[in-house]
Amino acid sequence: MTSETKALAAAAAAQEKHAEAVVVLDLRALSDVTDFFLVCTAQSAPQLEAIRHEIEHALAKQGGVWHAEGMSSAPVRETGQPPPQWLLMDCGDVVVHLLDERARAFYRLEELWADAPRLSLPAASPAR
Repeated sequence: MTSETKALAAAAAAQEKHAEAVVVLDLRALSDVTDFFLVCTAQSAPQLEAIRHEIEHALAKQGGVWHAEGMSSAPVRETGQPPPQWLLMDCGDVVVHLLDERARAFYRLEELWADAPRLSLPAASPAR
């Protein structure tokens, strides 16, 4: 499986669990660290975990996830606001960034990697 195929498989898995604003950035000409970033938004901690598990399942036969870290559930802060939710999944030649809306707005990965071409993604399956 090529890194592009792996990135698209991870994106399809995220879309299957209704991730929003799914973007695959092609970093092959810009970075020696990884080939692709998958960036997507989850609306809740349970959805973030569901997306993570779906991606892990989709990539299990292609080397799987090497490492995952981040925060998908954390205590509410003194302000009454939960901290931003995020999860990074290192799949070698593909790095997955699962974020809630606040974390995505804060990290602005698409702006940071604005020179990276975006892969075309097939339309997401309709909601069931």
